[in-house]
Amino acid sequence: MDKAEAPRVVVGGAVCDQGRLLGARRTGPPALAGRWELPGGKVEHGETPAQALVRELREELGIEVEPLERLPGEWPLQPGVVLHVWRARLLKGQPQPLQDHDEVRWLTPATAFEVDWLDQDRPAVAAVVQSLTRSTSQ
Repeated sequence: MDKAEAPRVVVGGAVCDQGRLLGARRTGPPALAGRWELPGGKVEHGETPAQALVRELREELGIEVEPLERLPGEWPLQPGVVLHVWRARLLKGQPQPLQDHDEVRWLTPATAFEVDWLDQDRPAVAAVVQSLTRSTSQ
């Protein structure tokens, strides 16, 4: 695939802290409003995915994170756009819904699926919840 055909990448942050996963409820577009996602956004020209994740989470939630590793897989969002999810550690700040969201919530493995996740986020959320469950049971 040449550069002109490469899909646009959107990064999602699986932000974990104290055995919990951060979820954010979208305000738009109308088809997605009220559903939950792993917060993040588009990788801009000249940015690495890790840099984009740090910038997006600072802008959207007012937090500083350290991207750790990308989860295996990618999920189509729309034609020509794919989601890559990165596990990230909270470094500083209390998440607040500053842009694109009206609520944020820390979810434990037991409560993670009590919210209505966007379909493309569900596989990544399941993988992160499984790893959180393993790490808390050791």
